[in-house]
Amino acid sequence: MKYAVVGAGAMGLRYGILLQENAGVAVDFIEPTQASLDKIRSQDNQVWKSRDHQERHQIKINISSPEDYTGEPDVWIFFMKQMQLQETLERLSPKFKAGQTALGAMNGMGHIEKLQKYFDDEHIIGGTAMIATVLNDFGDVDFMGAESAGSSVYANLTEQPSQVMDNLLVDFQAAHLNPSYTENFMGTLLTKVFFNAVENSIATMFQSRMGQLMAYNGFLEGIARPLIDEAYDAAEAAGIKLIETRDEMVAQVDYVSNVANPLHFPSMYQDFVKGRPTEVDYINGWIADLAEKHGTKAPNHRLVTHFVHLAEAMREFTPPVNKLAPDYTGA
Repeated sequence: MKYAVVGAGAMGLRYGILLQENAGVAVDFIEPTQASLDKIRSQDNQVWKSRDHQERHQIKINISSPEDYTGEPDVWIFFMKQMQLQETLERLSPKFKAGQTALGAMNGMGHIEKLQKYFDDEHIIGGTAMIATVLNDFGDVDFMGAESAGSSVYANLTEQPSQVMDNLLVDFQAAHLNPSYTENFMGTLLTKVFFNAVENSIATMFQSRMGQLMAYNGFLEGIARPLIDEAYDAAEAAGIKLIETRDEMVAQVDYVSNVANPLHFPSMYQDFVKGRPTEVDYINGWIADLAEKHGTKAPNHRLVTHFVHLAEAMREFTPPVNKLAPDYTGA
């Protein structure tokens, strides 16, 4: 199959490069952010790729703006911030054709409803990726972890098998994205949302790596568990069945913090230190809204949402220190 990756940021570049290099399939990149597009074009349509800050080298990619794109992919893969998606879909809408599939593997919630305006339910796939990646700068991506580190999970919106899904799983396995398939659409998406509601938001507020959060002995039971319990209460009130139990979600936070990605700065922090808006409204704020919509409360998530926005406002007075990019002198 042929793929078009929309959004040449950290995860978009990682998926596209892995599909291009490891799976050997055709990949186009579409970048709606002009500054990013200009930077990559100034590098002769090449992007810098590193792994754990090492082996930095350039890779040629086929990249276009939404307006200039002329390809006809089988699958559109959307990797961008939630607040960018609607405008990008509008810019790309003349390019969409019947029978094409949209895969949304973005952080937070709200993207599926937007995709439904342009693709029928039989051609929408949701996904989550537990794959640590850092965008040092436009056109400069750092894969964190070993070659096959991380995993990803996908579900059809219809919760029924499909040939496209079968083909996609073969390509993603070859790309070392370690994919798996479920027939629980909302449960699949909320796995990552609930995880991010703890790790991303708290690490951003305190400008810390995931592993550093564990320096506080009360993190798991005093912070993570109350947030997870509120999120699960909201999901259960809405009639959504999660894939993991509450205890399994707490254990996942423990494992990722201590073993899998202790040195990783989550994506929300990456936006925060670069002065960009965060996606907290689509993560903790979405959970609080879900709870209130279905007759329960999530006051901790509402408070965390306000705290992250407060931290954003404080950047005016105390600019955060960007700890992400290594010093690539002479590059």
